[in-house]
Amino acid sequence: MNVLVVKANNRPAAEGISSKMYETFMENVKDVNITTFDVFEEDMPYFGQDFFNVFGKLQKGEQLTEQDSRLLAAKQKAMDALTAAEVVVFVFPLWNLTIPAPLQTFIDYVYQAGFTFKYNEQGQLVSLMTDKKAIILNARGGIYSNPEAAPMEMSVNYIKNVAGGVFGMQIIDEVIIEGHNAMADKAATIVSEGMDKVKAVATKLSQQVVTN
Repeated sequence: MNVLVVKANNRPAAEGISSKMYETFMENVKDVNITTFDVFEEDMPYFGQDFFNVFGKLQKGEQLTEQDSRLLAAKQKAMDALTAAEVVVFVFPLWNLTIPAPLQTFIDYVYQAGFTFKYNEQGQLVSLMTDKKAIILNARGGIYSNPEAAPMEMSVNYIKNVAGGVFGMQIIDEVIIEGHNAMADKAATIVSEGMDKVKAVATKLSQQVVTN
């Protein structure tokens, strides 16, 4: 089984809970071919007009500059990593109600008609990655699972809508650690119980490999 772990936190594990989730998952997953795509370590220019200019040059058959080639290579690397994966593990925090900017850039790179989705003759969206599965590992210091705060949470919801809704991946597991900043007196217990759940997800995935 080819597993791609998209790591989206560059804080040390002692400070970043989702970084600790990443380490815990990696320590406990066995018997899989695992690759980490660290969005903070990769060369990932923001997606914008420079990319659109490159696409225009490609369509016209114009010569590309070194910077143009850099942009295309960065995008292609993300797409190749996603293509090779059977299971994609997204490990990320909630920062200011949403996902870290480098993770957004990764999504922008792979969110492409003809690659992760297409439109049919009726103009309806058709998912193109229904053969892949996804796991979500997320940490957020506040409490967003209650009805009042849930509409403000735009990290897990966003990844679910993109990976599951648009791309069509089957989300097979999810661990969310929340409230460790809001309830500092309970932080140790919240984090410990959350890491146990991460271990269970990693073990479950490993067992599926053995079973299959």
